Amino acid sequence: MSLLDTINQMLKDMLGPFGPLIVVGFLGLVMVLVTIPLLLKKEVDPLDKLKAPVQQKNVPEKSKKDKLRQASGKDKLEKYSNFLEPQDAEEYSAIKLKLLQAGYKSKNAVRMYHFAQLALGISLLIVGIGYSILQSQTGDPSTKATILSIIGPAVAGYMLPKYWVTRRQGERQQAIVNGFPDSLDMMLVCVEAGQSLDQSIIRVAREMRSGFPALAEEYEMVSYEMKAGKDKIQVLRDMSERCGVPDVSSFVTVLIQSQQFGTSIAEALRVYSGEMRDKRVMRAEEKANTLPTKMTLATMMLTVPPLLIILIGPSIYNIYKTLNGAAF
Repeated sequence: MSLLDTINQMLKDMLGPFGPLIVVGFLGLVMVLVTIPLLLKKEVDPLDKLKAPVQQKNVPEKSKKDKLRQASGKDKLEKYSNFLEPQDAEEYSAIKLKLLQAGYKSKNAVRMYHFAQLALGISLLIVGIGYSILQSQTGDPSTKATILSIIGPAVAGYMLPKYWVTRRQGERQQAIVNGFPDSLDMMLVCVEAGQSLDQSIIRVAREMRSGFPALAEEYEMVSYEMKAGKDKIQVLRDMSERCGVPDVSSFVTVLIQSQQFGTSIAEALRVYSGEMRDKRVMRAEEKANTLPTKMTLATMMLTVPPLLIILIGPSIYNIYKTLNGAAF
């Protein structure tokens, strides 16, 4: 016990009253960092070792070069997929859909998302531990402040990718909403000019790229999937899921119903584009109606205090001089 007491006292003298707690937390972090690679290490099947030489002999030299050219840093995380990707299918689908709606469409986007959360969380945890050590040397922080300085940055680093993806998702959906009525008008013109729906989508994607790249990207993906022979109804439904915008979902429903019941696509586009224009006008009017309320608050904060100073200031100054000059 005397040895433990000596070590405890030495840590308190070096790092402050929370020295033992800081050392224990640092050792725990080191153990976690050492254990994670061991847990993530994937054992190679002996049968795969026997098959590898044969497969390498059968692979032509050109394909080996192409494989080397295509190799990238993103593939390095594939062996950690069991740890970095959710094992629940519903949770994985929800995160993948959110990343698609935010514009991240690579196949390892979910893996990179969780890796960013883990890396930022651990990095800021180390920063928090270092900051708490400096605080203990320069002062005497409380236990609550020490815990917050350690856990707070780690939680912030873990939540930062989620906040970033949510913000990107909202910005992308807003950009799609802003450009969708114009794309419908252009699509209606193309259909009435005699082009098919597929040709109209390709033309709209090309024309909308400069102003609304997110919407143009969705139209391009629809055109590519249709060229590949995928079912048109499923392609439109996939577009609705990727956008996550109610207006696009309603538009997809209109096109599907038009195709199933054999009605004119041009007439459906004309009616729906008119509704979208009306919705855009209503959104603009709604924003305009909220401006007077915001301006009233700003006007009161900027005009009332100077007005009070001008009106009441001289009186207060005269009262102050009178009280100072009076003999009590």
